[in-house]
Amino acid sequence: MPKTRMTNQRRIILEELRKVDTHPTVDELYTIVKARMPHISLGTVYRNLDLLADMGEVLKIDSAGNMRRFDGRVEPHRHVRCHVCGRVADVFTDGKDEPGIGSLRVPGFRITTVRVEYDGICEECERKSAAAADETQVANQRRAC
Repeated sequence: MPKTRMTNQRRIILEELRKVDTHPTVDELYTIVKARMPHISLGTVYRNLDLLADMGEVLKIDSAGNMRRFDGRVEPHRHVRCHVCGRVADVFTDGKDEPGIGSLRVPGFRITTVRVEYDGICEECERKSAAAADETQVANQRRAC
């Protein structure tokens, strides 16, 4: 791939993405970048994020059935996704439990990357779930009286 220059728009998109740890969608990042560059278009953000991913400056987080998100951290790490609200957070491991690409053998394939994503429930959703369960329990006790 030919060297792609870092345009002002690309630089600002990258700076804004690296300021957040929320792993925004393109639409979410567009809203953030638009505050700094009012005349930027959504298409420009899309194209530049794809280019930045191709350049290795950002990570694309693709997950089946979910909107693509972007990560400004490119060092090796994993992600956890809340199965209730879809929030994504970084997971850093010591690497001991990570499968090595060189140790994987699949007939007819040359493995080039490994992607592991964890599913869970974030603290906020867990808190809401516990509060709803408490309210249900109180309501059931009132009805029983």
